[in-house]
Amino acid sequence: MTLLEIKGMNTYYGESHIIRDVDMSVKSGEMVCLIGRNGVGKTTLLKTLIGLLKPKSGEILFDGNSINRTAPHNRAKSGIAYVPQGREIIPYLTVEENLKLGMEALQGGLVKNKKIDTFIYELFPILKTFLNRKGGDLSGGQQQQLAIGRALLGQPKLLLLDEPTEGIQPNIVKDIESAVRRIINERGIGVLLVEQHLHFVRQADKYYAMQRGGIVASGPTKDLSKSVIENFLNV
Repeated sequence: MTLLEIKGMNTYYGESHIIRDVDMSVKSGEMVCLIGRNGVGKTTLLKTLIGLLKPKSGEILFDGNSINRTAPHNRAKSGIAYVPQGREIIPYLTVEENLKLGMEALQGGLVKNKKIDTFIYELFPILKTFLNRKGGDLSGGQQQQLAIGRALLGQPKLLLLDEPTEGIQPNIVKDIESAVRRIINERGIGVLLVEQHLHFVRQADKYYAMQRGGIVASGPTKDLSKSVIENFLNV
């Protein structure tokens, strides 16, 4: 089932035309990777999907319904989770407190939802070990695991990940790759990933390549050519 469909989307920053006539789709249980050099509009696209930016034209359909006019918090409650570049965990809250914030997206919020899904600890065992540690005291890789865990506690249908492996040590990159594959296979979550790590990109089902705000190439990742890799990935 098509979970997310973008039709002719255009987004501006002031007078600057950043996203240009983008068409894209993500199915349930599918991993889609958005690739492109820095500054071409990938993060702007994700921010438009979560509602932090408004498209000037085009349509965003989620679960078959238009969400162009839907506020960010209601998009989260409808099943879209966003892990931004830089993670944005709250440094003075504990790991447990950070995780529980993700449950605000559930019906009844934290008032009615207090128990952390133990699946999160299966994905990222270190989080259970560090539940009482302040978020700001974690390494970058541990913070990234925390940010993904927090997003998953909202029980999303679609997970947006903005460069989750950037600046992270290789062993944790592998843990994150494994966790993303598990949530797709075991929970049927659709994933839209912005990524430069070639090994991670190749695990996606399909890719879209972005240049100057538009989609200029797409297809199954198994068909990624050397020229596309050289043109759109920092390798």
